[in-house]
Amino acid sequence: MRFPNQLTLSELAAMLNAIPVGDPNFLVTGMNEIHMVEPGDLTFVDHPKYYTKALNSKATTIIINKEVDCPEGKGLLICEKPFDAYVSLAMKFRPFEKAVSEISPSAEIGEGTVIQPGAFVGNHVKIGNHCIIHANASIYDHTVIGDHVIIHSGAVLGADAYYFQRRPEGWKKLESCGRVIIEDHVEIGAVTTIDKGVSGDTIISSGTKLDNHIQIGHDTFIGRNCLIGAHCAIAGVTRIEDDVILWARVSVNKDLIIGKKAIVLAMSGVDKSLEGGKTYWGVPADDPRTKWKEMAALRQLPQLIREKKL
Repeated sequence: MRFPNQLTLSELAAMLNAIPVGDPNFLVTGMNEIHMVEPGDLTFVDHPKYYTKALNSKATTIIINKEVDCPEGKGLLICEKPFDAYVSLAMKFRPFEKAVSEISPSAEIGEGTVIQPGAFVGNHVKIGNHCIIHANASIYDHTVIGDHVIIHSGAVLGADAYYFQRRPEGWKKLESCGRVIIEDHVEIGAVTTIDKGVSGDTIISSGTKLDNHIQIGHDTFIGRNCLIGAHCAIAGVTRIEDDVILWARVSVNKDLIIGKKAIVLAMSGVDKSLEGGKTYWGVPADDPRTKWKEMAALRQLPQLIREKKL
């Protein structure tokens, strides 16, 4: 997420009651999670396991809960609870904004776009030209939709990321301040849900078609001209490249890459990154011929066990 205006390290330190390390006039342009950061971004780290990764990332400002040497060209903000500090910034710069109508006055609706009765269009949404938004679709705040997009009934674009940190008193939510971006000529099926990024964007690229009852997690990128079948579940921070086909009920774990033109057959479970240009099937997904041989071997087990007993 970009800040409305650049902030200095000292200004952020005052907001967070943190100790600044580095040039007090060091400029910060936005905030992002570690896997999404760009130069100018602020991120956070609160576990020793990830200190090195955060300090060596593209982020130029790091909220951290330990005094460490500040890398050259970066700034640090030292505080007791970096997670809470990060959440406070998300809520300050992208707070919840109450709706006052089914279609927000701040929404931008393009020429020739049809919004059916009962659809909800939130604050600061941008919808392009010649789109169709069917009844009972819900488009949350700050969502961006391109031209010639069809969104079917019951779809939800921009719900919060499913991201929590365990605390002694229960689960602490990492408040979402990212967006959903839908590019041109995308179709989104009925009762499909696409979560916004925690602080970056969830992106569905041009020409991709989504079936009904699909769940797409936060900060996921889906490339151009993909087909995603009904009841697929795609976890957060996944990258699906162009021309990929996922048939019905495929489950994809988080932080994976599915390469260009890969095909994953129905009912498969993807637990690792997949090379493009190949077909996969099974749990875990693998070459279909390998999986069929494994199934054939399993069918022989009862007979082998009986023979061993005899």
